Amino acid sequence: MIVHLRNFLLPFYKLDKLGKIQKQFVRYGSLQASAKVLEHLKTRNLLRVRGSEASDFLQGLITNDMKHFEEGAANLYALFLNIRGRVLYDVIVYKNQKDDVYYIECDSRAVDSLQKHLKMYRVRRKVDIDNLGDSINVWALFDITRYSSNTDADNNRQKLEGLIFPCGTLNNKSSKVIDNIMMYEDPRLPNLGIRILAESNIEKSEIQKRLNTDMLNSDGTLSYKAFLYKLGIPEGIEDLPPGKPLPLEVNCDYLHGISFHKGCYIGQELTARTYHTGVVRKRLMPLLFEELPSKSFSYDEKIVDECGNMIGKFRGNEKKYGLALMRIAETLRAKSITISDHKLIVSKPLWWPQELQQQSVSVDKK
Repeated sequence: MIVHLRNFLLPFYKLDKLGKIQKQFVRYGSLQASAKVLEHLKTRNLLRVRGSEASDFLQGLITNDMKHFEEGAANLYALFLNIRGRVLYDVIVYKNQKDDVYYIECDSRAVDSLQKHLKMYRVRRKVDIDNLGDSINVWALFDITRYSSNTDADNNRQKLEGLIFPCGTLNNKSSKVIDNIMMYEDPRLPNLGIRILAESNIEKSEIQKRLNTDMLNSDGTLSYKAFLYKLGIPEGIEDLPPGKPLPLEVNCDYLHGISFHKGCYIGQELTARTYHTGVVRKRLMPLLFEELPSKSFSYDEKIVDECGNMIGKFRGNEKKYGLALMRIAETLRAKSITISDHKLIVSKPLWWPQELQQQSVSVDKK
């Protein structure tokens, strides 16, 4: 469904007492004009899947439900799994304005592998799978102040109340195309902002004109990667090495990327079994270094508590923000957490469902 640009951007605005639209920016002083950032995501590329059987074809391969598009969704978050139920690729699937045409956004370093994966399962289906290369760029418009206060957390928990295993796309049914610039709401979380697909010859300034002229562009602005780590959200093969992670441990369910009601898909058995047991003891959680680390850390490097017990494994970091797979109960009980003698603060993501927040608090008080 295409909507007017003014309505599409309303989540970023509020009304004053007179009913006039004002920009909803967090201001820390008169010199700070905006907290929004527009960034070209150079590590993301697109595949195009088209044909009369494209939807049914993807339905049997991804964790989410392609039927959401029939209900009006503009895009959705999903994973491709291998036959053992391990994550191969994290993607965002976009519905083109043309019928039976979909874009699949993935890590640019995995785009060739994903294309081969799709072609392997295509068999005789009437589906074309094309690598769009550098013809279309992926951009993100995000607000670096989102989830920066308890108020943001409380508001979001109300939205997620009762949805311990949410699926679907947060009812994100808005998209807009202007002069070869395609704009979609991010399907994972409401405050992740807007995903933008634009032809490569379109400059940043042109996209900015279509969105907001007051965006921050300074060199000291929080990068998109650091923004994701600050929230505890993985993206790409660095955070999700193909064939290693499990879908529920990387919070795919909390990010509205998995359906437990659709038919069979590759890798479904282990995921469904874990869901029915109702137990996920390890999940990705955001890290905050107390001091800017002076060294790099390897994937899977041990994170320990004050007794030297391993309670987590390192995944990645961008300056002081990082991501790790942590044992939830042990992490919340720990008095101090370190990695190679670097002190860490590990927090519960503010966007986790309310029920899990309450469970975590009860564990923390023991």
